[in-house]
Amino acid sequence: MRISSERLDQIDESNLLPQVAEPLRQARDDLRDVTGALDAASNAAAIAPDMLGIASPRNYLLMIQNNAESRASGGIPGALAVLTVDNGKLSLGAQISASEFGVISPTLPVDLEQRSIFSTRMGKFIQDVNLTPDFPTAGSMAQAMWEKKTGQRVDGVLSIDPVALSFILNATGPVQISNPELLALSGGGLPSELNSSNVVPTLLSDVYAKIKVPQLQDAYFAAVAQELFSAVSSGKSEPEKLLSSITRGVAENRILLWSNNEDEQAIVSRYPISGSIAGPSVSPAQFGVYFNDGTGAKMDYYVERTVQLVKECPRDGYEQTTVRITSTNTAPANAGQTLPAYVTGDGVFGVTPGAVQTNIVTYGPMQALVEAAKLNGERTGFAPHVHSGRPVAVLAVQLAPGETKTVEVTFAKIVQHAEPNVVVTPTVQAVKDVTLPTENAACG
Repeated sequence: MRISSERLDQIDESNLLPQVAEPLRQARDDLRDVTGALDAASNAAAIAPDMLGIASPRNYLLMIQNNAESRASGGIPGALAVLTVDNGKLSLGAQISASEFGVISPTLPVDLEQRSIFSTRMGKFIQDVNLTPDFPTAGSMAQAMWEKKTGQRVDGVLSIDPVALSFILNATGPVQISNPELLALSGGGLPSELNSSNVVPTLLSDVYAKIKVPQLQDAYFAAVAQELFSAVSSGKSEPEKLLSSITRGVAENRILLWSNNEDEQAIVSRYPISGSIAGPSVSPAQFGVYFNDGTGAKMDYYVERTVQLVKECPRDGYEQTTVRITSTNTAPANAGQTLPAYVTGDGVFGVTPGAVQTNIVTYGPMQALVEAAKLNGERTGFAPHVHSGRPVAVLAVQLAPGETKTVEVTFAKIVQHAEPNVVVTPTVQAVKDVTLPTENAACG
């Protein structure tokens, strides 16, 4: 099958009639899909047994990302735990919150390119390891921090967010929060049963309104995580439904994996689950739009965003593409007075309570250039950078309650003549509502 695919790829279709060229392209696409699926199955079979602890138990650092406070790969790693996999069976060990984890001193080294974009905070706070969208960097940084704090060297890092948990709950069915002390924390204001419909608003919004003390919020998160992973490891869910739920989480970049084993990571890096910004998992004309919170709070729960690629008219023989990002703060007008201070940030980092500040980090394809940036149609300044050969533009945008702003970043001299695609930070919103279809500019 691979030989057939390679033979079809060698055919020059430029001189073929449309009636022949179109079936040829369809056959190429179909064979690539089948070949890719077979390769993925083969690679999974090669590494899955060891990664699932068939030969010996594996320990992974589990990071549950909180999308209410954005980081490039999803949200701050608000809760941490060691996930042990022994012969395929999951068990969750002791947990710790990011705030309990504390400051890493001395700060871990950060490479020069990423330091210039994301600062040395990546090596100082566990909450900031994923300011970078490159999950292999974030994973290795988190592993080093965990070892420095606990003395335990984990075999890898697994990240998941509450939206992915909602997918999994759709397969396992609801879980019960039966601990009476835990239920009493909220005064009965939080559900005793978590399901695929209520787990996201419960964990990313309601818990802050019902439980005022951050340490008690952490206790609630820990108990919920324990119940959820107990449900997964119990084997009560339908395998096909569970696999489908996990696959969806991976497809939406809500489940990410980094392995400390170089041979395993070399295979993982071929696929989107690696969260890499360069390498074999990244398509030639890939753009990236990533959000890092600048409010120091949990206001991203209220931000709705859309991201769209606009293929501009070619210039000087090169492709041009504009990345359009529209953000709206849907918080109520009186959010500064009605939402908990822990959610608004209470102005501690210089942002008016109720407003949201976001650092928008936009990546272009390899070898392209950032030509210009606009804010609400007017040219604006931006910070230009390069990361792993990809051009990067960074802009800070602040939104008052009810306010909408649109950022446009234009990339020029795109040499990859391939269909563009865009990877976006997974948020509370469904991916289908964030990533809009590519638009073609009218060229005269």
